[in-house]
Amino acid sequence: MATLKPFRGVRYNPDKIPDLSAVVSQPHDRVQGLQDKYYDLSPYNVIRLIKGKEQPGDGKNDNVYTRARDAYQAWLREGILIRDQAPALYVLRQTFSLPDGSVKVRQGLIAALELTHFNEGIVLPHERTLSDSMLDRLSLLRAAAMNFSSVFMLYPGSQINDLLAPITERQPTREFHELLEHDVLQQFWVVTDSDVIAAVVEEMAPKRNLIIADGHHRYETSLKYRDEMRAKYPDAPPQAGFNYRSVILVSMADPGLVILPTHRLIHSYTRMSGAEALGKAKKYFQVTRVAGRAELEAALRAAQASSQPCFGFHDGTFAVLTPRNTKAMDRLLPDRTPEWRKLDVAVVHELFIEQVLGIDKQAVADHQSVEFLRDAQVGYEAVSQGKAKFLLLMNPTRIEQVQTCSTAGERMPQKSTDFYPKVISGLVALPVSAEERL
Repeated sequence: MATLKPFRGVRYNPDKIPDLSAVVSQPHDRVQGLQDKYYDLSPYNVIRLIKGKEQPGDGKNDNVYTRARDAYQAWLREGILIRDQAPALYVLRQTFSLPDGSVKVRQGLIAALELTHFNEGIVLPHERTLSDSMLDRLSLLRAAAMNFSSVFMLYPGSQINDLLAPITERQPTREFHELLEHDVLQQFWVVTDSDVIAAVVEEMAPKRNLIIADGHHRYETSLKYRDEMRAKYPDAPPQAGFNYRSVILVSMADPGLVILPTHRLIHSYTRMSGAEALGKAKKYFQVTRVAGRAELEAALRAAQASSQPCFGFHDGTFAVLTPRNTKAMDRLLPDRTPEWRKLDVAVVHELFIEQVLGIDKQAVADHQSVEFLRDAQVGYEAVSQGKAKFLLLMNPTRIEQVQTCSTAGERMPQKSTDFYPKVISGLVALPVSAEERL
């Protein structure tokens, strides 16, 4: 069962930080190129806790992790951060517009979730993780004993938002915007009503197959930290803080659940020209030349509507590539499920990037020659300016594909999903020390 609990969260003091816009940030893995801007917004921006700056001379006793711990403790002493007096659940509602002009609303519930291993079937991953990122998050957790950010999870069913309605129909506790995704209206509520909390916890209890949307490294790190702490404190009770993880839960049926495509930009690559790559690709793909960007993107949309795997190719010219059949993927990956083998990202990586271009999995993991982009325009410009060789245009992964692969125990390739908007950091933190009780 999914054991959910309210917790006494640590939050920014509204008397000292009246506008959260200056202190929240993107998740730690989305702040590349933004770190200085977050630092400049406020001396109390959460970036100093989740992704601080390295300094010359950093060592065992003075480093980004110890500085995060020290900053957190200092902000508590100064009253910049305060701890809620009563256990609470928390709600984040995000209102945003898509490029087609439609307005979406996504609502998530923040709570403490009892940690379980993936083989128990309560929480499931959907993407692969990288060991260096896990070590970074584990070092922070060991130093600070805090969940400064919540893992983004998806749950089956849609009743919880209805149970929260008596709270979310009121004015939000906080309303603000975040630096990068600045067009997203962020609204935040604190839920202390015991009847509402009890109803939500009861509704969540029988659920299984909660899927991690974002935050795989943080969840797996929390599992490792939990096991370390259990070995160190064998007499600690089940309600000890380290047995739990701060999560934000969003319904899989939420109409505001949006996945954006992540495009692949091939750079620093000299093995073959675009024409040669497309010629070699004909072994696996039907290659259809199109006149320009508009035609390429229209073809991708049509394929998405028909669930047909495909991707776009741009090297100054434009082409759409669709697999000739399933035989190549079946032969190369017989142990994978048919659903996994039909994923656009799987086809792109296994057949085009690896078999056609000759870029192996380790090189992709190390970001050699392959850059992942949310904004296709950046890729188009890089190709036109000669800074990159090819742009591979992707359709977004569909939520039903995430569900099917996760429940089958399949992990998708790296950067298969980009849930939008991101769940920001700096809303509420969960202490997970050995002394903490939930």
